[in-house]
Amino acid sequence: MGVAGSGKTTVGRQLADELAIDFVDGDDLHPPANVAKMSAGEPLDDDDRAPWLERVAEVLASDERGAMVACSALKWSYRQLLRDRCRAAGRPLRFVYLDVSPEVARQRVADRLGHFMGTQMVDSQFAALESPVGEPDVVVWEN
Repeated sequence: MGVAGSGKTTVGRQLADELAIDFVDGDDLHPPANVAKMSAGEPLDDDDRAPWLERVAEVLASDERGAMVACSALKWSYRQLLRDRCRAAGRPLRFVYLDVSPEVARQRVADRLGHFMGTQMVDSQFAALESPVGEPDVVVWEN
């Protein structure tokens, strides 16, 4: 978990390979309206994120072998929703928080080609971020 440009997809794929579990990029779970909004440079709000978070939770809770999902999970309430859904399904859940500076995130996003998330969105991601540092099921990875 982390802001755009923190390395969620890269690190998530590597960890999933090492753990021999499925990897799902949370970007692929967004409804088309969310992608259109972000492509236009508009940040998502809680209402926009709700159906996406439900899809992320469904993937995490339904995979019996375990799964790695790259997901921003910027707010405590989003992480809590994921925790609750996984707990209800009897699935363990851990977060790996990819801690990155705004400058590094902006540069990484600028270097991506063909992605709907533009550099103008990075600051809104940092503004929405509620640090997970100190939550019991979070590992911090300085990236």
